[in-house]
Amino acid sequence: MSEPPRFDRGHTDDLMSFLAASPSPYHAVANTAERLEKAGFRQVAETDAWDGTSGGKYVLRGGAIVAWYVPEGAAPHTPFRIVGAHTDSPNLRVKPLPDTGAHGWRQVAVEIYGGPLLNSWLDRDLGLAGRLTLRDGTTRLVNVDRPLLRVPQLAIHLDRSVSAEGLKLDKQRHLQPIWGLGNDVRDGDLIAFLEETAGLAAGEVTGWDLMVHSVEPPAYLGRDKELVAGPRMDNLLSVHAGAAALTAVAASGGGLPYIPVLAAFDHEENGSQSDTGADGPLLGGVLERSVFARGGSYEDKARAFAGTVCLSSDTGHAVHPNYAERHDPTHHPRVNGGPILKVNVNNRYATDGSGRAVWAAACERADVPFQSFVSNNSMPCGTTIGPITAARHGIKTVDIGVAILSMHSSRELCGADDPHLLANSLVAFLEG
Repeated sequence: MSEPPRFDRGHTDDLMSFLAASPSPYHAVANTAERLEKAGFRQVAETDAWDGTSGGKYVLRGGAIVAWYVPEGAAPHTPFRIVGAHTDSPNLRVKPLPDTGAHGWRQVAVEIYGGPLLNSWLDRDLGLAGRLTLRDGTTRLVNVDRPLLRVPQLAIHLDRSVSAEGLKLDKQRHLQPIWGLGNDVRDGDLIAFLEETAGLAAGEVTGWDLMVHSVEPPAYLGRDKELVAGPRMDNLLSVHAGAAALTAVAASGGGLPYIPVLAAFDHEENGSQSDTGADGPLLGGVLERSVFARGGSYEDKARAFAGTVCLSSDTGHAVHPNYAERHDPTHHPRVNGGPILKVNVNNRYATDGSGRAVWAAACERADVPFQSFVSNNSMPCGTTIGPITAARHGIKTVDIGVAILSMHSSRELCGADDPHLLANSLVAFLEG
């Protein structure tokens, strides 16, 4: 087996392009699929019968994608090595009746998705992107990637208390963006505008899944450009690294002891309970069908799952210089210090000692440093897809990721080296 390419700062350049081109989960999976296609993977439909041939394959379902590479001669009971991630990010999403307004302002009615830092969406130039569903049941991606909307903040002259008492936002009243002027607010205006933008006939759109995004592009930051600022790092950073690692391992040739897999789910930010979320049947169904397509039995499937390991890759918290007391005093992950191993004994993360050993071995093979993250005992710990994946499928799962600042902001911050350090460690893990 030839040595796969090692990633460097060029990987971070590519990440920035991926972030800019992926303003919604639907765009993220389309862009991931395009990269897989260029690497020789082919899409298989869930409604078709699957064959057991070797090579790279992937399944698309809404805002989720599962891709895998079957080495030549892989047995039905060959275990999997899975990189898990999620495609969604907290934001503002368009309501079923989007056209609203008051006092001569035309606005768009939005709902809060996940747990965003609401203040980060104020006074920012916003575009609109997502998926349109047409009368014939097909879908069309749409991306208005220019300043279209804005959530204006109240001037300090009209709220003198904001400096002393902090900003208080009512989620219903204060977050509806403006997008024009006019007293005549007509139902269907926004969708008609998007139909025209997408080159569709009037009345062709009957359903939509739309969300706002900041149109400011990702950028290097700092005196020496050692930082990256950009949107949706939580968690497209991991999706991008996982796709890069999977295609690199597939290109390296046969002889792999495991079947490498990328599983990028939707709806992690609101609990993962959907047909495209980690708590749904998508991953299990794909893995089972892969076993059966290679002539395997239930016994082969059980053997394969028993030897499978999943790295659940999601962003974590770097130590914040202005709020260091919010972190555990002995665990201070730093940006550009390498990916983090996330641990919580109450199983908010799925990592245990044996999983740590798997992760440490992969990082050692890749010559990548890693750090450990654990929450301050006085602070509640977040969670991710790791415990869900472990419990639903009965497979060993380890939670890892890249340390960032401003998590759940419309614009987050990471170290410029950490994305390619993560990708290199994922290559070593998938190779086994």
